[in-house]
Amino acid sequence: MPSLNIVLVEPEIPQNTGNIARTCAATGATLHIVKPMGFTVDDKKLKRAGLDYWWLMTPIKYYDGLEDFFSKNSGPFYYFSTKAKHVYTEIKYPDGCYLVFGKETAGLPEKLLYENPDTTVRLPMRAEARSLNLANSVAIGAYEVLRQWNFPNLKEHGQLREYRWDE
Repeated sequence: MPSLNIVLVEPEIPQNTGNIARTCAATGATLHIVKPMGFTVDDKKLKRAGLDYWWLMTPIKYYDGLEDFFSKNSGPFYYFSTKAKHVYTEIKYPDGCYLVFGKETAGLPEKLLYENPDTTVRLPMRAEARSLNLANSVAIGAYEVLRQWNFPNLKEHGQLREYRWDE
């Protein structure tokens, strides 16, 4: 089964992290959180945003800073930033890749982006817009990877409650 990794570097808003955890649960992605965080893991807002999907998740992996994260993971890494020169759809994402997202107020460290220009990508948006919501950005990035992989192990058909599609 292909493996997708979502990395949050110093997340600050529990509702975003909860929504991202829900996306990971629904897609089978593994969530990695690089500390420090702007909230505690038992935060009520975090748990509420994740709803009743926590049981579907692989255990969240925590790291004490970026150095700790990079020492324990070998990539490949793709850095999402409004400062990137490349669009996220230009990349062919391999199995086992890590989509790395920065904190809500500042994004990823510029030195990290500068050292990785070919794997730093952006979501196109109007010039006047500062950025998209972190949870939305993660969902867009994750689903692009999954689309490229033909949505492995994901249910692609739904069913109406009161009607049948095949009737």
